[in-house]
Amino acid sequence: MTHYIYLVRHGEHQDAEQGVVDGPLSPRGRRQAEAIADRLSGLPLSVVWHSPLERAAETARVVSDRLPALVPQASALLFDCVPTGMTAETPAVYEPFFGAVTEAEIEAGRAQMNDAVNAFLVRKPGEVHELLITHNFVISWFVREILQMPEWRWMTLNQAHCGLTVIAQKQGRPWSLITFNDLAHLPFELQTGLPEPLPV
Repeated sequence: MTHYIYLVRHGEHQDAEQGVVDGPLSPRGRRQAEAIADRLSGLPLSVVWHSPLERAAETARVVSDRLPALVPQASALLFDCVPTGMTAETPAVYEPFFGAVTEAEIEAGRAQMNDAVNAFLVRKPGEVHELLITHNFVISWFVREILQMPEWRWMTLNQAHCGLTVIAQKQGRPWSLITFNDLAHLPFELQTGLPEPLPV
């Protein structure tokens, strides 16, 4: 018996290029969401959790349209957040990123992710298949956590819009990373959201 968690970053939202924090999916983001819905359609998913932010909630609605037996459920533990600040180990190249992040935001992000780990990375009995539609930093933190990497390494783990990351835990074993940022369901023109473009 295995507990699977499918981690999906939301689709591209309309105003992403203008620096707007949230908004509805762009036409390309909707196509990304439809593609991940088709990719997941054969799985025995029991629940879909999503961030309350609009771009994640709409991605979840697109998925549930393709998988009507599932009713998406919002969780504040999946909000976009910054889970740490600069640490003694963090390379100096990342320092500019934290210039616009307040100590209060970092403290709130750390508390949120501690609660999220305790809520979601808990072995449930039987065969479990859960889908979490959330944000890049949240997925990065989960992956960093199960691989027991230094805290700052979440900054080096990036997912494309509607990329698929899968983690799993067999009874009595630690969590394992099955796949990370799998984009096989997305044609090249739908592969967006990474800090640097993928090589052609």
